[in-house]
Amino acid sequence: MVMLAATNMKAQNEPFRKGAVMVFWGWNNAAYTHTDIHFKGADYNFQLNDVVAHDRQSPFRFNLYFNPSKITVPQVNYRISYFIKDDMAISIGMDHMKYVMDQEQTVDFKGNISDPKYAAMVHNGKVDLTDGEFLQFEHTDGLNYINTGVQKYRHLLNHTNFDVYWGYGAGLGVLLPKSNVSLMGFERSDRFHVAGFGLDARTSLNVIVWKHIVAQIEGKAGYINLPDIKTTLNNKPDKASQDFAFAQVNLGIGYTFNTKKNN
Repeated sequence: MVMLAATNMKAQNEPFRKGAVMVFWGWNNAAYTHTDIHFKGADYNFQLNDVVAHDRQSPFRFNLYFNPSKITVPQVNYRISYFIKDDMAISIGMDHMKYVMDQEQTVDFKGNISDPKYAAMVHNGKVDLTDGEFLQFEHTDGLNYINTGVQKYRHLLNHTNFDVYWGYGAGLGVLLPKSNVSLMGFERSDRFHVAGFGLDARTSLNVIVWKHIVAQIEGKAGYINLPDIKTTLNNKPDKASQDFAFAQVNLGIGYTFNTKKNN
């Protein structure tokens, strides 16, 4: 009888049981592999090889990270999860990353350009991107990965006031970047556009305080393919394409609620 009562009490206090909902908000740092970027338009068709890029996380300032009017300026993650059964949830959310091509680099060039001014910038199969006149290329508002996923959680530690869970899972989704591109004198493109898809695997450590407040650190690795990046401001068919792997570390807070009670 005592054992049954203890089991029922644990089930009622379980923060990640079936029917629970968790909302999450956090911040990320990301890294990207080198990538080949292919540009195509009416008067050009070329590829830049092994292009280097980095993220652009904002330096921490309380008035930036917690100001409602600026809350999406940093690189952020947010999601909502629903527990379809004990310790297993489905989620939907967005990873707002930023992708900035390094300007101070010289890359391999393969293809052709009709405009003699920009064709002359190619020397011995290479082009220098340093001054930005040939190309500036960013997804800075941002590299938006809208994803759904499945997570499984394992209970590692139980205490009177907190619990520790290990989580792991996978996700997939679409990329809705706002790409900021200045290419060979064309008017700068800076607009949202569904440009491709992504896949990821994820793992996390979750500390739940007082059965509701969640502190989470998460690692995520995945693949992004962008076959339709808009590179000009008007509706020309000009576009770029690229694919790359990414890694991400996220830190944030969440809250669980609407937990069903066991009969």
